[in-house]
Amino acid sequence: MNKKITAALVLLIAGTAFTLFAAKTPTAQELLARVDKNEIFTTIQYEAEMIIEHNNRRFVKTMNAWARENSDSFIEFTNPEDAGTRYLRRGGRLFVYSPDNEGVMLISGHMLRESMMGSDMSYEDAINNEPLSERYTAEIVGSQTLQDKDTWILELKAKRRTESYPKRRLFIDKENGDLLRSELFALSGAMLKEQNLIRVELIGGRRFPVEVEVRDLLRRNSRTIFIMRNVVLDKPIPDAVFSMRNLER
Repeated sequence: MNKKITAALVLLIAGTAFTLFAAKTPTAQELLARVDKNEIFTTIQYEAEMIIEHNNRRFVKTMNAWARENSDSFIEFTNPEDAGTRYLRRGGRLFVYSPDNEGVMLISGHMLRESMMGSDMSYEDAINNEPLSERYTAEIVGSQTLQDKDTWILELKAKRRTESYPKRRLFIDKENGDLLRSELFALSGAMLKEQNLIRVELIGGRRFPVEVEVRDLLRRNSRTIFIMRNVVLDKPIPDAVFSMRNLER
């Protein structure tokens, strides 16, 4: 009888331990939802600095930006070399105004995947605000120590063939849910880009990434540091900001 009771207790303790462990392990969908909760916004306004290092040369570009959901965005460059260059995304179309020729050009199709202003970021990288959970299926494939932090490794596969990056690998901080690194892959399996988190700020109750490093692995000796300042989230922005009149002024 005692042996039976002892065995039952062992099984009960083991079962309880397994339940507690399982409760502490989030699902892939929960992890992805946490990333989206931190990074996806209704509206955003900010000032930014883009530091481009390429082939031992360094360029610094500054800008002011506004965006609303995943439909509208407006960017105006303010550094002397590019002052007056403006981008407007409206209704799924991206326009650029250049003060050199005082004209507006439409950027569409494969051009959206090209480098933005000579950086490691594409136009799509800069303006996309669609939740990852709506674009990818997710699976936890392991864990790893990264930047002295324990992370979950999440592998994403695109739901649509039109995604620029059919596969992604995310490294998510187990403690606070920060997305520490993103690895972006082509359909062939080749890694195209790497994005590393440098700094977050607590804004409106969320841990928002305000400084990241982007590396385009198809460019040799290249990286871009993107720094956001004076970030305002989820506050109304006038429709006039996202207008052709504002672009061409």
